Amino acid sequence: MQPAAKIFAMDERPADSPFVERIWRTRSAPHAAFISVAASYWQIVVWRQAGQTHVTLRGPETTATAVPIPAEAEFIGITIRLGAHLTGAAMEALVDRDHTFPPGVAGSFRLDGSTWDFPDYDNAEVFVDRLARRGLIASDPLVTDLLQGQPAELTRRSVERRVRRATGLTLGRIRQIERAHDAAALLEQGATILDTVARTGYADQPHLTRSLRRFVGRTPGQIVAQRRLAAAFVQDRRPPRD
Repeated sequence: MQPAAKIFAMDERPADSPFVERIWRTRSAPHAAFISVAASYWQIVVWRQAGQTHVTLRGPETTATAVPIPAEAEFIGITIRLGAHLTGAAMEALVDRDHTFPPGVAGSFRLDGSTWDFPDYDNAEVFVDRLARRGLIASDPLVTDLLQGQPAELTRRSVERRVRRATGLTLGRIRQIERAHDAAALLEQGATILDTVARTGYADQPHLTRSLRRFVGRTPGQIVAQRRLAAAFVQDRRPPRD
């Protein structure tokens, strides 16, 4: 089984919104399932299948899981920046969970007692900005500052409370997830396992292995083997030289 990036053909673009990290879209791939890796952010996903359109909130994920791929479906995703959060619900309640909104009249869904049009790939920022104007999404800049290494003039307990309220996660868990993604990226780019251990600050190779298995769904050895297999496949497909 492979992560989403290895299976789906993705279109994505940066977002012109203080609340949105990126916008993406894709469609079903000919696989039974994919590895959904751990993520500290949450997403709004619009998906269409069999003539029906749905809007689902996907909360932060603390472990990698196998997710079935629905047949003949299309997806649009709005990835929300860390620090931007729902104001009417506890973010902790979304961790490792999904929530699909009830349908409204044709072409709409129900949210906060109102009917909303489905967002699309081109107007996703407009949709999120409307949520913000209604007070349904707010942002806590402290979370962004902390993740960028800036000190906070607050007690540790106050910092953790703010981070958990804005993300549903502890600051430590966010950093664990990000470090695992950094390590996986290094291995994908050709770094050795021992070099990856040193560069990402793991105590040793077993710690790296446990972390990647939990958060990425693959061991370092599996990532390296898949990288080599992909490189060999590309080499075999190169045309011969004259």
